[in-house]
Amino acid sequence: MVKRSWWCTILSVLLFVVGADPLRAVEYGEMVQTNGEWVFRSTEDPVLKLMRDKGVITNERYNEVSAQKGKNWIEPADAVLNLRRDIEWSRYVKTAMHLPDWIDLGLENRTRFESLDHPWRSNQRIGGGGTDAQLALRSRARVGLGGNGPFRFLFEGQDSRALSNDEPGDFKTTQTVNQFDILQLFGALSLNNVGGSGLRTDLHFGRMTMDFGMRRYIARNDFRNTTNAFDGVHWQIGRDNTWRFRAFLVEPVFRDDSQLDTQTAKSIFWGAYVESAHVPWFSVNAYYFGLNDQESQNKTLQRTYNTYGLRLFKLPALNEFDYEFEGAVQTGHLGTVKHFAYNPNVEAGYTFNLPWTPRFLVQYTYSSGSRTPGGSQDGNFDVLFGARNFDLNPTGIFGAFPRVNISTPGWRLILQPADTLVLTVKQRFWYLAESTAAFSGNGLQDPTGKSGNYLGHDVQLRAQWAPLWAMRQNMDFDFGYVHWFKGSYFDSPAIIAQLPAGGNKDTDYFYAQVRVRL
Repeated sequence: MVKRSWWCTILSVLLFVVGADPLRAVEYGEMVQTNGEWVFRSTEDPVLKLMRDKGVITNERYNEVSAQKGKNWIEPADAVLNLRRDIEWSRYVKTAMHLPDWIDLGLENRTRFESLDHPWRSNQRIGGGGTDAQLALRSRARVGLGGNGPFRFLFEGQDSRALSNDEPGDFKTTQTVNQFDILQLFGALSLNNVGGSGLRTDLHFGRMTMDFGMRRYIARNDFRNTTNAFDGVHWQIGRDNTWRFRAFLVEPVFRDDSQLDTQTAKSIFWGAYVESAHVPWFSVNAYYFGLNDQESQNKTLQRTYNTYGLRLFKLPALNEFDYEFEGAVQTGHLGTVKHFAYNPNVEAGYTFNLPWTPRFLVQYTYSSGSRTPGGSQDGNFDVLFGARNFDLNPTGIFGAFPRVNISTPGWRLILQPADTLVLTVKQRFWYLAESTAAFSGNGLQDPTGKSGNYLGHDVQLRAQWAPLWAMRQNMDFDFGYVHWFKGSYFDSPAIIAQLPAGGNKDTDYFYAQVRVRL
């Protein structure tokens, strides 16, 4: 096991690194501009320079690619489906192979070492409470056709693996392992200035990944080692960054750790999403998601849900307050039981025009639970296909707190000593929304409620760094450490009886990752 003192030494060094480059406001530790789009730095790219010096590319090609960098981006087919930061980088392999603009070729690998001690999940009892350490590998390859033309095609394959000592208590699920699979395979039709109206519309048909809004309920997973995908159709229409309307009808893809992923007509997911940025300080998202999931053979787990949501926000800017409210309400049935649940998320922040551009924000999230487990109404909020690393906690082999049956206030401080370095300190206090309901995703529950609801609090340190020339586009590093001070819930004899050995002791989680994109 990596010694805790070693972890602290590394993080202490990172937290005292000082840079001298110009600063800008950041959101959730991501290096973005106020308008939310990444811009390449005009520093000479050493990889392209090396290609030119070695004769792999001509001076003309070098100048052409350098001029295009960050300016005349050739959109891939999934440009409006996913966040731009996840799909945009310098295509070194494409450049070296002298491929034309209408062909897109990109390769990506992310390698992450993770370790946690004192595992607490009830299904890890067989592991004896030993330290769980894994090496998570995620590799992607994408091939696109069509360039900036109206008809486009995209294939993206993904291979996700988790290398460990294969002890019985290791956390290895389809959240960490999904070998040799098709992540995206679809065609797209894009039309600009439809009928002279100035509107743009896009139609996608096939297997795709999707990001919606802040990604709480539908996301192309970033931190998690495996990724949500959907088979079906997606349509959008909008005007620049002012507004857009999106609608989709899909079958969620069921991941298999070693076989090709499948989908079924027994599970249907659909929805509509409206975004408006007409008022800069009052942006609005409104949406509806429907889910009819009858795939489970256990009828008590079959879901028919309607999710109605609203998001109001203002993006961060220097010397200004920013805010976000996102709330969702769910109705429907879980098996034969009525389902009603809700999930409000609130935060307020301020970005100071000071060295390191500090941004401080306070946050609160509530996600309902079932007051009477096994009763006539289910109250556990369903997270659908969302992400949580950006506001709650890292996932991977940690992922202690799903967006279900929790009440959690907290704060976050984001610092940017340099363009290439972002530091984050976060603390959250964790409570069960309903003490009688399950601690979701962990297999722990006291139906009597006598164990209370205080799960403890965690402190997270994070450092994100990229080489100056890469600026997170082609290479970046991410280091994180979480100490979870477990609460009185874990002192209860009823809970201790469900824990692996030592599971009631505080947990330390550490990760170090590098991502390379070519």
